Amino acid sequence: MGTKNKASKKLSKKSSGVEENTDEVMPKSSTKQNVMSHVEQLKRLQEKDPEFYQFLQEHDKELLEFDDEDIDDDAETEMDGDEIEEADEGDEFDTEQLVHADGKEVKASTNVITSAMLDSWCGSIHENRSSGAIRSLMRAFRTACHYGDDAGEDAKSKWSTMSSSVFNKIMLFVLKEMDGILRGLLKLPTSGGQKQMIKDISNTKRWKSNNHLVKSYLGNALHVLNQMTDTEMISFTLRRLRFSSVFLAAFPVLLRKYMKVLLHFWGTGGGALPVVSFLFLRDLCMQLGSDCIDECIRGMYKAYLLNCQFMSATKLQHIQFLGNCFVELLRADLPNAYQHAFVFIRQLAMILREAHSGGTKTKKSSQKTNQSSKEAHNTKAKESFLKVYQWKYIHCLELWTAAICAYSSEPDFRPLAYPLTQIISGAARLVPTARYFPLRLRCIKMLNRIAASTNSFVPVSTLLLDMLEIKELHRPPTGGVGKAIDFRTVLRVSKLTLKTRAFQEACVLSVVEELAEHLAHWSYSVAFFELSFVPVVRLRNFCKSTNVERFRRETRQIIREIEANSEYTNKKRTTVSFLPNDPAAASFLEDDKNAGVSPLSKYVAMLRQRAQQRNDSLKESSVLVGQNSAVFGTKITESDDDDDDDDGKDSKGDAVFSSSWLPAGNTKAEQSTEEKQKKKKRRKELQDETAFDEDIVEDFILSSDDEDGSVSDTPSDEEVSIKQKSSVEPSKKKGKSHGKKNRKRKRSKAVASAV
Repeated sequence: MGTKNKASKKLSKKSSGVEENTDEVMPKSSTKQNVMSHVEQLKRLQEKDPEFYQFLQEHDKELLEFDDEDIDDDAETEMDGDEIEEADEGDEFDTEQLVHADGKEVKASTNVITSAMLDSWCGSIHENRSSGAIRSLMRAFRTACHYGDDAGEDAKSKWSTMSSSVFNKIMLFVLKEMDGILRGLLKLPTSGGQKQMIKDISNTKRWKSNNHLVKSYLGNALHVLNQMTDTEMISFTLRRLRFSSVFLAAFPVLLRKYMKVLLHFWGTGGGALPVVSFLFLRDLCMQLGSDCIDECIRGMYKAYLLNCQFMSATKLQHIQFLGNCFVELLRADLPNAYQHAFVFIRQLAMILREAHSGGTKTKKSSQKTNQSSKEAHNTKAKESFLKVYQWKYIHCLELWTAAICAYSSEPDFRPLAYPLTQIISGAARLVPTARYFPLRLRCIKMLNRIAASTNSFVPVSTLLLDMLEIKELHRPPTGGVGKAIDFRTVLRVSKLTLKTRAFQEACVLSVVEELAEHLAHWSYSVAFFELSFVPVVRLRNFCKSTNVERFRRETRQIIREIEANSEYTNKKRTTVSFLPNDPAAASFLEDDKNAGVSPLSKYVAMLRQRAQQRNDSLKESSVLVGQNSAVFGTKITESDDDDDDDDGKDSKGDAVFSSSWLPAGNTKAEQSTEEKQKKKKRRKELQDETAFDEDIVEDFILSSDDEDGSVSDTPSDEEVSIKQKSSVEPSKKKGKSHGKKNRKRKRSKAVASAV
């Protein structure tokens, strides 16, 4: 029976002489006794019946490997103050008679935490690090963290009520000062630390006498994190708990729960919360090593997949941020990250192989089967290739492309470039139709990035030039001008979109830009003339076959730049004496490459600027995920590390917790229903806003016959509304004309009947 139940029995005997029913609350010690008794039973079984024990080892080994850690995880995380009270029995710090800083004695209530009590504890802690004051403060912190919970949990605490100002003081003081207090009691460095440091002190007397304070601080803080809904409060709390992350090495159950909460906030949080959560996770990986790196990589990869199932312009920046965070986390342990990358890339290859085999099996069996079996095979083939042609698969390819490009110089990640290139090429060729041109362009961009980062040749020109030979580009646009298409947010276009001029222009411009990117990387190669010969021939054929003058101008321009670059490299290579297979050929025009003086390099710089202007004009109102989330690299980590100074964050914490966040006794069920209603309202508002933005952007941005075709200035509200009306009216002219005729007929009939 626990210490708390014994103490309650003594108090009840003194007051009323009647014992309390101790079966309502199950003490922790009884659970441990059950565990120990079970272990003893297994030992006795081994002595009495060794044959049966050996049978259990062979067929049901899990039964014998009994672990008491997983019996009651909540009992380990939610500190009810028993250990603190037990350690405080011999302490001389009296909470009934407190001395204020002014020297006046203040009589404290046994059920209410007052500001005077809190000031007295804080003063004693600052002056002489009083252990009794620290324990009293931790009991008050537990009461604050569990304030508003069910009555069964509140009954365990010594105090149950407090004002909002006292709540704010407790939360701010503990979150700001407790890390330094604990490090002072344990005689640890003021910041940082590694897992080995905690292992070294785990057997010391000071750790055994103070580890319950560390456990109480981290466990109760975790509990209040699960109850908070305000992102600023959660961000401030995580920012302060991040300083104490090294202590989680001593509590594996708490570590797993913290990682679960942090992964949730990282994937679904708003504002600065994803950034703070990621920095916490990165610190855990750096300090604790292999204990959490594997779980962090798998958890972040899973959260990334959950976020990229659907795609929109408003979600593009958030997905890019999550990908940048994942790539940055791999840096913590590259050899270990390689093992995970190999497994995940192999899964992508198996999915692609299944899609290819499904299509070939359907073609072979279609000649021998009847109509019903043909339909079954067709649906199976369609399902197999749709596993590849979906946002989740494409975003996974982009994620590992970013990882290989970031660590291409590392010997651990460079071998993964070749299999990933094969997978991307196979995905681009899986369904070579015009409707999936946006997906093919995304794959080509990934191949260009891998080729540039690894300095290896990838045959991209064939994939691009095949797109210029489709029949849709050689037909007049019967679908009209059409809406502007953002290839970054779609994988497939509709059949009606194929017949629009906007789609044709977007395809030709994208092919020219990516082909120029591919050739510009090799514009300083000694073999550039031979490399660019076939693309020039096919571009000239397209220029002759197309009837659109703008397409001719674009192709003639890139042909001129390629020919100028060929002359540039030919003049340079006439002066060299090495053979093409000589290693010295790798350093050919290396200085010019660093300066970027080739004709194709200058042309590509102009195309990038034009593409950026076009993307900016198509960009909708984006959802910001923290400050500087789109450029997460080293800049954001340095800025956030600099922001962890006490002055800036403490002032922000005062502003956050001074909002008088107090649950006011609401139950968890009521809080969950209120949160669901708020989330539904927010979703409706966001859907209305994004729908309105989509209408504005799609109706305003149209392809033009100009050379650049870019929009530099943003329109005013009046201009947008006018252009919306003008874009809607032409599409309704035919319908209006038929409607007028029908109305005239109805009116004439009504008049005739009235007469």
